Amino acid sequence: MKVALAHDYLIQMGGAERVVEVLHSMFPNAPIYTTALDSSRLLYNLKNADIRTSWLQKIPGSVSNFKRMLPLYPIAVKDFDFRDFDIVISSSSAFMKGIKVPDHTFHVCYCHTPMRFAWDYDNYMMRESNPAVMKRMLGLYMMYLKNWDVKTSSRVDQFIANSSIVKHRIAKFYQRDAEVIFPPINTSRFNISPKVDNYYLVVSRLVSYKRIDLAVQSFNELGIPLYIVGDGPDKQRLQSMAKPNVTFLGRLEDEEINKLMANCRALIFPGEEDFGITPLEVNAAGRPVIAYQAGGALDTVVPEINGVFFQNQTVESVVQAVNVLEKQHWDGSIIRQHAMKFDVDQFKNKLNQFLQVALQRFQTGSLSHSSLDEAAASKQLS
Repeated sequence: MKVALAHDYLIQMGGAERVVEVLHSMFPNAPIYTTALDSSRLLYNLKNADIRTSWLQKIPGSVSNFKRMLPLYPIAVKDFDFRDFDIVISSSSAFMKGIKVPDHTFHVCYCHTPMRFAWDYDNYMMRESNPAVMKRMLGLYMMYLKNWDVKTSSRVDQFIANSSIVKHRIAKFYQRDAEVIFPPINTSRFNISPKVDNYYLVVSRLVSYKRIDLAVQSFNELGIPLYIVGDGPDKQRLQSMAKPNVTFLGRLEDEEINKLMANCRALIFPGEEDFGITPLEVNAAGRPVIAYQAGGALDTVVPEINGVFFQNQTVESVVQAVNVLEKQHWDGSIIRQHAMKFDVDQFKNKLNQFLQVALQRFQTGSLSHSSLDEAAASKQLS
């Protein structure tokens, strides 16, 4: 069986790219197709992979200004050639699920989410500083993208959702069912520390929809040390609102992040995420999480076991959650045991089992490109 992997773009390294890293370890001879690549930021275990980029890679500025290339991605993904492969596994939160494969090729999409910047455009752009005219123009383009997204969902033979909320979105937007297989957590990277320091932690890309501003405002109120690891376009705004107890550490190497996770009082996870690998990484280091009660956190946070929820994205709600966490005793070994349920080996076993069954169905004709939810492409969007 010849396998190919496909991923939207390898420009920023986050949870989705960690999934690609594990897929590469499962299928080391499979080439990875992607629209654009920033080799300087590539995860270590992907540096020697056979990565094949689209023509977008040749456009000057396509990597540093990849968001401005938005209208070109639906065109670029059409040009990949998968005729030599029996299976293509796409990892997608945007465009790669729209690739075209031959009739004999089985296309499985590991869906991190239907494209949030289109389906949840108003919330996604709420705190962005783009001019009003640009936001209106982008809003019109998002209408096209939503129709493209629904239409191309029929090119996928089988969906895998990375969380329960994503399974719900796939059903809502694509009228398709999906198996839930949680993303892999490399728990072996983390160890429980006997020492806990007096700081809380955020590890995130600094973009507005992640709601790091809520963490900053809450810890301005609390006066407790907050360390923020990460970088992004929202950094300057966040720094301007932060009091001296909030420290921005920028991008750090994994070893430094692992140590911060093991010694923090808790991770603050203030946004609604599709899944959220970082909270489970902190759990693997034996530390609890304070998370907004929505999205992927509903699959991973169990109150009084590995963390605390806050119900509203307000300073008052976060402060209350911190006070609740401070009053509880947290057992690092129990927290880590919870994280082990999401370990890399669990992911690999579940994915292999899924592929065996789904591929057999595809080969026997009970699954086909043409028969799967053609109505979804024409059904009116709700």
